[in-house]
Amino acid sequence: MPTPLPDGRRTPRFAGICTFCRFPALEAEQAGASGSAVEAASASARCEGSPPEWALYGVPFDGGVTYRPGARFGPRAIREESQYIKPYDLELGIDIAATLSCVDAGDAPTSPYSCAETQERALDFARGLGAPGRTRLLAVGGDHSIALANLRATHARLGAGGSAGIALLHLDAHLDTVESVWGERLGHGSPFIRAIEEGVVDPTAMLSVGIRGPLNSPRDLDFARDRGVEILRADAIGTPAAEEALARFRSRVAGRPLYVSFDVDVLDPAFAPGTGTPVCGGLSTREALAVLQRMAGLDLIGADVVEVLPDRDAAGITALAASHVILRLLALAATARRGAAGAP
Repeated sequence: MPTPLPDGRRTPRFAGICTFCRFPALEAEQAGASGSAVEAASASARCEGSPPEWALYGVPFDGGVTYRPGARFGPRAIREESQYIKPYDLELGIDIAATLSCVDAGDAPTSPYSCAETQERALDFARGLGAPGRTRLLAVGGDHSIALANLRATHARLGAGGSAGIALLHLDAHLDTVESVWGERLGHGSPFIRAIEEGVVDPTAMLSVGIRGPLNSPRDLDFARDRGVEILRADAIGTPAAEEALARFRSRVAGRPLYVSFDVDVLDPAFAPGTGTPVCGGLSTREALAVLQRMAGLDLIGADVVEVLPDRDAAGITALAASHVILRLLALAATARRGAAGAP
């Protein structure tokens, strides 16, 4: 059942325990009560113990970064900025809280000095959330290395249905298909090369949006291009070519499980200064949200939002943008649910 949120006109948004978008905490959901507000407690009770449809969880890890550290504080900052998020997505015309049951599952355990151990611990944590046949996973980073664990957990939950690999919409300034940096093969520049190698992601059903330079070498593009990943550069956004690429991708993945990976550095630093590897010439927040809106009605089976670095985040605008991306992702899932139910 859906999980209505506390009424912001009765319970102040600046009060209570801070959770993603004010969703009830998973532990409270399981216990049938919420520590944040009376309304959330009654909403939790109405779920009658059924597993949530979406579990949002943080992965406070930045041991895989290659430039500025600090994204380990991203989940906490995004929770804080998400307190003013409201459940109705105006552009998509959908009330998330009235359509989906969502919870904040807390933070995955990490090993701050080890990418490999963090992958194992985050994967174990994600595997245990909700019910594999029902609960979908939205991981909030942390650096982009954490996406691999969530992709692995999401793929495993598909069972035989995921044998062909997951379709992936990837919004980022970087391709993140680097073999290794400083000998580390699981850093934030490598999640998709690993996911493709493992068969978790189908590269022929992958679109990377917002890619831009400068690059270390033109060879940085080789792995993705050689395996059929479609690249939509940032400078093409808003052109007919970009509209055609997005329509082509949507048509190609219709009917398939879709995962969305959103690195906030896809946004121009003017819109997202709080990130570790900023690149000029990126998308505006509105353009990025519009790209996501184009995927309404598709079968979103998992997602991540990563690379928020609060120490560089003027006035919290990057964390706020990440919060709105989370809202839009859940709205996409809600539109698919509404479509499957035959609702208008």
